[in-house]
Amino acid sequence: MNVLLTTLNSKYIHLNLAIRLLYGLNHKKHQGLAWKEFTIKENTDEIASYCKNFDIVAFGCYIWNITPTLKVAQRIKQLNPNIKIMLGGPEVSYENADVIARNEIDYIVVGEGEIPFAEFLNNYPDLSNVPNLLYKENGEVKYHPKQVAFDLKEFVSFNPYAFDKDDELQKKVSYIETSRGCPYKCEFCLASLENTVRYIPIDTVKRNLLYLMQHGKTIKFLDRTFNIKKDFTIDMFRYILEHRKQGQVFQFEITADIIHPDIVKFIQDEVPPGVFRFEIGIQTTNQKANLEVSRKQDFAKTSAVIKQLSNKIDMHLDLIVGLPLDGWEETKKSIEDVFKLNPPELQLGFLKFLRGTPVREKYEKHGYKFDPMPPYQIIESNYLSKEELHKITLFEEALELYWNKKRAVNTLHYAAGKFGIFNFLLNVGTYFNENFDFHKHTLENAYDALIAVINEKYNADDIALQLIALDYYIHHKIKPKTLYKDEINLETKIALINSLSLNHHKYRYMMFDFSFDVQTWIHSHQITPATSPLILQYNGDTKAEIISINSKAITNTPHARN
Repeated sequence: MNVLLTTLNSKYIHLNLAIRLLYGLNHKKHQGLAWKEFTIKENTDEIASYCKNFDIVAFGCYIWNITPTLKVAQRIKQLNPNIKIMLGGPEVSYENADVIARNEIDYIVVGEGEIPFAEFLNNYPDLSNVPNLLYKENGEVKYHPKQVAFDLKEFVSFNPYAFDKDDELQKKVSYIETSRGCPYKCEFCLASLENTVRYIPIDTVKRNLLYLMQHGKTIKFLDRTFNIKKDFTIDMFRYILEHRKQGQVFQFEITADIIHPDIVKFIQDEVPPGVFRFEIGIQTTNQKANLEVSRKQDFAKTSAVIKQLSNKIDMHLDLIVGLPLDGWEETKKSIEDVFKLNPPELQLGFLKFLRGTPVREKYEKHGYKFDPMPPYQIIESNYLSKEELHKITLFEEALELYWNKKRAVNTLHYAAGKFGIFNFLLNVGTYFNENFDFHKHTLENAYDALIAVINEKYNADDIALQLIALDYYIHHKIKPKTLYKDEINLETKIALINSLSLNHHKYRYMMFDFSFDVQTWIHSHQITPATSPLILQYNGDTKAEIISINSKAITNTPHARN
């Protein structure tokens, strides 16, 4: 029996841990077992053509890949009607009657897959004792539910990435888990349905982590709350620091308001900047909304921890639009509150009604309407209308374009303090949507939109216009064409190059008169009078570098005498 374990990843750089675990646990006993990954953007016929010669194809199913997965499954059956299709994963573990009813689907593994999949392989074609397997027999759907929990100590014997080519791990994002389950009960999250936490033996975790550090670059931990145990967290951080390579990045999901002071101290004392990345789900700063979805959060403590660690940790903060009791004003306040924390990345997601979650089961209570197709996103509620949600999507598009992609960080810092970030980016997003295309535009379009909004909505604020020009010029790696602000006169520019002994053979330079000191603004976001021109150096490899000028060099230039 030839069985293929596979999945459709969202991007080429991602790796799927689940199929590697299932393969590693079973391949020695079942020689016909194989594994392969695809992406959701690959051609359906090409994927199906690869799969058609197996006896059974088992797909890992998630919210981002269920639709293309079902299309592939249908095409496989057309190519080979005798093949059996199995689905597993969170997207098919709940409310799955409509999925098993499809002609192309033969089996669904419900819940955690290690035990059911092994039993399936060991007993096939007799399925009568396979736990948590949904299947069809003589036109009848059968299911044998059983409370089973895989003993994580079984992972002690193998490394799930041992089957990858060494050089492939360097190019991709690797995933590792040290535990399963979540201690919290957030009603919008599937992780809350398993309200216990089980741990993989620490020696196994360290051995596999060491392998990833030897062969990979970006490593993400799948634990829902990595910092539950203080001593474990510090031990793992220390182990990473002892064995990591230069340039490697490690990402963790952290619950900030429960992080122990000893962890904070360890980070401040031991962790170099930029090595660790924390993903922190704030979701909302409205405490009533938190309580309505059985969620606990102390935003004051969360904010304090983020501020304490911002000099060492790259922060990815998440908000959810559409939670119960979160209307327009509450959503606006959450965004304003979190933006003040100056996160390197702020992700704005929209409430999704995942199969199996309590928020989906109780949707009528809050007047929710949501898309019946994946990703089951909110359409409207008692608190946000369709029109309001559409406006917030325009804000989100602008946030992604200008803040998360670092195209107008200085402009947005200024706008947040002067105009309010929510209203400003809503205006920008609205203008951009009316005049350009968020998914197909030029870099100049992005800055043109900012200029237009400042001129039309904010009385052509001079500082804002200068900051847009600054963001445009420092965004480039090579000297760009002159837009939004003219350079100083050529005589002054040549004099500065000579007086500062700038290497104009190796680099390219641009020089501008700003009304404020740019370096002071970048470091402290304070507007102070400029005392010298701004000099930008372009090397072709990294974004523009600001060249400092001392007062002695300035006194010898025509600029100073004029």
